[in-house]
Amino acid sequence: MKRVIILGGGFAGSHIARNLEDKFEVTLIDSKDYFEFTPGILRTIVQPEHIRKIQVLHSHYLKRARVIVGYVQDITREYVILEDKKIYFDYLVICSGSSYNVPFKEKDIIKVTRAEHLRDCYNNLCKAKEVLIIGGGLVGVELAAEICTHYNDKKITIIHAKDRLMERTNERPIKHAENFLQRRGVKIIYGERVEKNHGNIYITNKKREIKTDMAFLCTGITPNYDFMKKSFRDKLNSKGFIKVNEHLQLEGYDNIFAVGDVSNRAEEKTAQNAERQARVVVKNIFALEKNGNLIQYHSKRTPLVISLGKCNGILSFGNFVLTGFIPALLKLFIEKREMRKLR
Repeated sequence: MKRVIILGGGFAGSHIARNLEDKFEVTLIDSKDYFEFTPGILRTIVQPEHIRKIQVLHSHYLKRARVIVGYVQDITREYVILEDKKIYFDYLVICSGSSYNVPFKEKDIIKVTRAEHLRDCYNNLCKAKEVLIIGGGLVGVELAAEICTHYNDKKITIIHAKDRLMERTNERPIKHAENFLQRRGVKIIYGERVEKNHGNIYITNKKREIKTDMAFLCTGITPNYDFMKKSFRDKLNSKGFIKVNEHLQLEGYDNIFAVGDVSNRAEEKTAQNAERQARVVVKNIFALEKNGNLIQYHSKRTPLVISLGKCNGILSFGNFVLTGFIPALLKLFIEKREMRKLR
């Protein structure tokens, strides 16, 4: 059987592994031994028990594939290097995702991409009186909403470098989110960015000093590409995203694909788009095996569901916007549907 290595077990990686393991010798390499429904991770900061609903072991839903927990140091066109061990492949799919570029000491700030940090900080959040959220994009807005709808004794501040929240969305969702947060006492500072900190005091580019008990970083996303530096540095764009062609193949290589947050596709880095790309990769690997025609991946606008706490949300699709309980219910349904696939 042909050998397929998949780097990363998120939405794209888990989908590809499940759909190829019956026909190929599949190896999934991930930094953790479980799949996680990342859109639901922010809720764990106020409801730690929620973590059990959004995680499932890779070995639970994969029946044939081999799962290796570890970090790849280097890749070539024929093999990956994992702890000085070479693992050969016929096809490689890179789904390594992204992380937050932290300009602060890790002990001073919580990175919202790390589930274990969110779980561990629950007790500290219960005691905290002042909370700083750095970044007013989708993640920053959802995190602020989770906290302000769960607690009524927190002074929450969002500091955002742009002049409006969630700047890549339409005006109506932006205004709704802003009004929702401000009605619940969240202070929003626009047009400033945090540049440094001294302990629990964070200093902006305009010399504003903000004292806080806890700080969350929700900005500065960077693709996880370190393993590309040695052999494929020329395949990274200026921001570190992997250059792919219209078939989601690494430029110049038929047998290597890159999908999800790590690819340079110009679209929102969402779970929905990661799965759409994964479906194309699966079809193209089968097509290569049969000497068939590859299909192209076409970016398109997809619905966006934003949580504003447990009982409120925003559904945005083009000019259509729906707010209130129904979008919150829809997001819960999506979470349960996705997790049901793996259980």
